[in-house]
Amino acid sequence: MTHVQQPPRKDVISSRRLSELASALRTQVRGDVRFDPGSRAMYSTDASNYRQVPLGVILPRDADDVCAAIDICRTYDVPILARGAGTSTAGQTCNIAVVLDLSHYMRHILSLDPERRLARVEPGVVLDDLRHAAEQHHLTFAPDPSTHNRCTLGGMIGNNSCGTHSLMGGKTVDNIEELEILTYDGLRLRVGPTSEEELTTIIAAGGRRGEIYARLKALRDRYADLIRQRYPAIPRRVSGYNLDQLLPEHGFHVARALVGSESTCVTVLEATVRLVPSPPARVLLVLGYPDFFRACDEVPELLEFRPIALEGLDEGLVADSRRKGLNLDHLRLLPPGGGWLLLEFGGQTRAEAEEQARTLMAHLQRRSGSPPPEMRLCSSEAEARALWEVRESALGASTFVPGQPLKWEGWEDSAVHPNRLGAYLRELRALLDRYGYQANFYGHCGEGCVHMRASFDLESQEGIRRFRAFMEEAADLVVGYGGSLSGEHGDGQARAELLPKMFGPELLEAFREFKAIWDPAGRMNPGKVVNPYRLDEDLRHALPLPRPPATHFQYPADQGNFAHAVMRCVGVGKCRRTDGGLMCPSYMVTREEAHSTRGRARLLFEMLYGHPLRGGWRSEEVRQALDLCLACKGCKSECPVNVDMATYKAEFLAHYYAGRLRPRSAYLFGLIHRWAALGAHAPELINLLTQAPLLRHLLKRAGGIAPERRLPRLAPLSFRAWFQARPARPAEQRRGPRVLLWPDTFNNYFHPETARAAVEVLEALGFQVELPPVALCCGRPLYDYGMLTSAKQHLHQILTVLRPYLEQEIAIVGLEPGCVSVFRDELPNLFPERPEAQQLKERVLLLSEFLERYARDYRWPRLEGQALLHPHCHQRVLMDVAAERRLLGKLGLQVEIPDAGCCGMAGAFGFEAQHYPISLQVGERVLLPTVRAARPETLIIADGFSCREQIAQTTPRRALHLAEVLQLALRLPANARLGPYPERAALFAPPLPAARRRLGNAFAFTGSLLLTLGTLLLLRQRYRRRPPLQRKRN
Repeated sequence: MTHVQQPPRKDVISSRRLSELASALRTQVRGDVRFDPGSRAMYSTDASNYRQVPLGVILPRDADDVCAAIDICRTYDVPILARGAGTSTAGQTCNIAVVLDLSHYMRHILSLDPERRLARVEPGVVLDDLRHAAEQHHLTFAPDPSTHNRCTLGGMIGNNSCGTHSLMGGKTVDNIEELEILTYDGLRLRVGPTSEEELTTIIAAGGRRGEIYARLKALRDRYADLIRQRYPAIPRRVSGYNLDQLLPEHGFHVARALVGSESTCVTVLEATVRLVPSPPARVLLVLGYPDFFRACDEVPELLEFRPIALEGLDEGLVADSRRKGLNLDHLRLLPPGGGWLLLEFGGQTRAEAEEQARTLMAHLQRRSGSPPPEMRLCSSEAEARALWEVRESALGASTFVPGQPLKWEGWEDSAVHPNRLGAYLRELRALLDRYGYQANFYGHCGEGCVHMRASFDLESQEGIRRFRAFMEEAADLVVGYGGSLSGEHGDGQARAELLPKMFGPELLEAFREFKAIWDPAGRMNPGKVVNPYRLDEDLRHALPLPRPPATHFQYPADQGNFAHAVMRCVGVGKCRRTDGGLMCPSYMVTREEAHSTRGRARLLFEMLYGHPLRGGWRSEEVRQALDLCLACKGCKSECPVNVDMATYKAEFLAHYYAGRLRPRSAYLFGLIHRWAALGAHAPELINLLTQAPLLRHLLKRAGGIAPERRLPRLAPLSFRAWFQARPARPAEQRRGPRVLLWPDTFNNYFHPETARAAVEVLEALGFQVELPPVALCCGRPLYDYGMLTSAKQHLHQILTVLRPYLEQEIAIVGLEPGCVSVFRDELPNLFPERPEAQQLKERVLLLSEFLERYARDYRWPRLEGQALLHPHCHQRVLMDVAAERRLLGKLGLQVEIPDAGCCGMAGAFGFEAQHYPISLQVGERVLLPTVRAARPETLIIADGFSCREQIAQTTPRRALHLAEVLQLALRLPANARLGPYPERAALFAPPLPAARRRLGNAFAFTGSLLLTLGTLLLLRQRYRRRPPLQRKRN
């Protein structure tokens, strides 16, 4: 093909001038001005294959800030790129420019008029925030891309986003009434529909505004017939500029003409958007066909029944979901088939919506000519949500699939008329097969737009050459079907170079004129849409990375390569949502890109590449970004590609602190197992040091602990000491199945009542409880501080000691989810080649999981009442929370699990002085207010030690461990109802007399030892104060 003219590639500004620019911006912009290497690295890419390091980043506070920033940038003649959530997949939101991140501060809904069905918003408003506000009036914003919980209205306007329900209300362009915009040369104005009379008046008034409108009118008049001829008459034409909106039949709508211009023309300061009625009741019908092509053949017929959404997915996507273990329970809801269509119907009542679905089902059953598809009408909202989750997880299901080649975007959203969708996809599949590419199909079948990610080789020169050749052939194919290169994600850098195939040279010239009208200097997001950069340059996967660094973790799912692991992040930004789920707690409370999983992954990648970050493993930018990572592991399960930031953090800190002193808290909390073991010899004395007013203040300052925190008290008697000292059980009670109880550091030394309760419960069920023959620690706190050498030593010892139990296949019960997660996650990642590591991973169970597997039929006493269950973060990710809920249900409890995410304590994180404010903010987001609002009779349950501490230290309530709840049920009278503050009714066994005597002896011994040490220290200080000559004589 003939390449279009490209903008010159050069340094747009010298380093000296760049420094002057940053200084000038800081004097005039009230928001944040960030030209540091870390910020530039984080914004160097989006959700696309492309990477371009920006000059700097600005987070403007309001529209006036945007104006001030652009005024200064114009003075220095540097490019501008306005950006929302940065989830673009075509490279629109990365460039060698000054990036305006409008998502951080400019996120206010300015007004909402339900009568006129209009809302006025700033560009950084998240779509779901607008939808939630609109739903109060039974309205919604119709376009809803799968990124709806983090994408911004400004980004949707720049991209012309669509989504699942655009079938109900159109694309973004169809829902914009007015925009307030700013041009690069400083003109600020409102644009919208313009009558011919208004147009004449504006032009006559002259000035820059009059000039723009006059040139737009001339462009319209010159190209009107060609626009009508060449613009595809399909529901999903997103490629190119929306010049059709300037035609008389569309009301010379200047605002809509700018929708989809990808920040190449103007910066949007404010938008007035149209809202549409939101059906209060919805039902989902799923149809199963022999294959996806035949499913798509039926789309035109199905559209006659007016669904408000019609989505599809193929069997390859379902197979890959199963390979990844993704949504396995949800997949069982799909009817038989090899290709599926999801049709949603809406109505004022469920009966009305269901009637529409049943009408279609009856039609499919009685029609002649072809057998009916398999059908499933979802019986509940929960079923419908589960199946929508399958559809919305499509990107994650198709990426980083075990045993499959990596798949990337590039040709991922082409669109044709729905009437031709099946035929087009058959030819597209044949083209993919000819190139040897694997790809799965899914998407918006009702509008003829289907997504895919293909196994492009974007690393080798030959692979990139073939990628380019495929893109050109695919473009020819879709144009031949009268379709669009993009039906949703826009052109950016991925497809802009192909626009001549779709529109021809005359309309490409019209695009250049349109951009020049608004941006004569060519400084708005250059190289995108018009005069584009090549689609096969700036590919981030083609960057020459150094040899894989030596690491502690082995990364078996990433070919043993840390660089491959951090490349998992594809930038879709699910970690940027601000409510719901576990990932990412630090972003939820800071809204800082650096404290999202994506931001951290970007920094780690740039650290390996070495530009703009140059510190390697000693990078301060990476350390600062990881500092607020709570290691919750939420990203490991909720990120579409399973980025594992907790592991990456531990790896980085191990290298960062190699040969260096660590923070004080690292030695205090990271080695807590050692200090607790020592303190257990004299717990009263240690508690005196940690609880007495003056002493605890000094200790907190010395250890870097927040003064607001209470240090946990050591128990008078550790659990192991209690277990070893208790009388032997009668022989007839020691005949049950053996079970090994794991006495973790926290439940051994600080809350032994939890472990004692577990023993009582297990023995009541007939199990023979044993402990490891020696005191062991999984080393969980060591990972948080990157003390991986010590952690591996702990695990070596554990595997050696537990080998006999593993060989005998004895079940191992853990009480602390953070410890169980070590055996399920860190252990096999550190020692993937050791079979006993895999055995331990499979044998260790949380108490609830163990009881469900080995005591499923036990008839528990009834506890009538309410329970509020807060699962530990690692429990949510790696364990079966539903097992605990089912078990509590057998007690007669009505269980609520708030969508609280992390409690904020996160092990030692919440104790550290510098993290205390964030810890509270995370907890106050959902969990702590929910606990305070709970009725006094409600049981508060949390298995995590740190979760219970956060609740105890910030609310009037105390949370119980599951073991304590079960113990309570066994001890209370049958069918007892819970009274106020049921945690106070928990009964705990007192220490045994013999143990008390040993405790007293240990206290006396330790006191004498400390007195001796104190005397020696005093003598040493006096010796040091003597003059050197006198010391020498002695």
